[in-house]
Amino acid sequence: MARRNRRPLGPLDLRSQAILRAVIEEYVTTAQPVGSQALVERYGLGVSSATVRSILAELETAGLLTHPHTSAGRMPTDAGYRFYVESIVDTVPLPAVEQLMIRHQFGQVEFASEHWFRLAATTLAGLTRSAGLATPAKPRAAHIRRVDLVAVNERMASLILVLREGGIKQAVVNLDEAEPIDQPTLNRVAGLLNERLTDATGSRAATILARLAEDDPVERVARRVGERIVRILNEYDAASVEEVFSDGLLNVMEAPEFAHSDKLRQVFTALENRAYLGELVGSVAGSGTIHILIGAENPRAEMHDVSLVLAPYGRAGQAIGVVGVLGPTRMSYSQAIGTVRFVSGLMNELVDHLYA
Repeated sequence: MARRNRRPLGPLDLRSQAILRAVIEEYVTTAQPVGSQALVERYGLGVSSATVRSILAELETAGLLTHPHTSAGRMPTDAGYRFYVESIVDTVPLPAVEQLMIRHQFGQVEFASEHWFRLAATTLAGLTRSAGLATPAKPRAAHIRRVDLVAVNERMASLILVLREGGIKQAVVNLDEAEPIDQPTLNRVAGLLNERLTDATGSRAATILARLAEDDPVERVARRVGERIVRILNEYDAASVEEVFSDGLLNVMEAPEFAHSDKLRQVFTALENRAYLGELVGSVAGSGTIHILIGAENPRAEMHDVSLVLAPYGRAGQAIGVVGVLGPTRMSYSQAIGTVRFVSGLMNELVDHLYA
């Protein structure tokens, strides 16, 4: 888990932990500052309001709670949430029935396709009432699964490149031939490319294409199409994040923290920044476990009002992706952690099947 900007804290006794937990869970539910009387009435703490007020003041001094000037109630700080996540909260696992249902849904979608990632984002959003995020498992070097060519006219063809990792790339290729090219010829070209390039990376494909004969019409066209394939693969490999699938952004928009505010628009703008996402995915992939960024722990100022619970999936050294949730710092971390952990484990199983 991320530990950025965490101030040193002394140990909290069990009573202080119980009160901090009660404040956070009440605030997550109500989005309103929490007073001592509400804690005594609703959480069975077994102490008086005066004692609760004293402990609340100590927790505020420690930097775990704060209070708005217009209210006597307290609300958690980022440090309070961090202490709660690392020292107090218990992860809530998904019920077995929901796990079976999700496995069944994944079993119905196309193998190794973008439907995986859309379903992962939708599943995370629906179960956590936050925004679900998923990136495809990005290999260091993509591999060709299949090449198809469809005639656009006598001089141009539509290239459909299917990657072993699940992506599909399309491009229009100028054939640059003196003689018109018909669909049967394109079928032969595609057949040759599939025979020679299946499972090849961009660098391997370039080596193979260099051996094709320029005086053979089919091989000449195959070389021209192959050069475009190599460019596509090189561009794909150079991108740290190819695409981010998301769902449930409306869930976050409905949070009172973002009412009448452009904060959420700034969050979405930050998420569109591929360099930022690449850095984020890289740090999560390197962690090998659940990674939590709370408020100001996020490296970008636009993200200081939200939290991210992320987990990597895939195979180290072959293909790594990330799944997770985004929501206000006032999120149910126990549920988010349990849900993200399950979905990332399921995605691991799917990737294992893909590479088996």
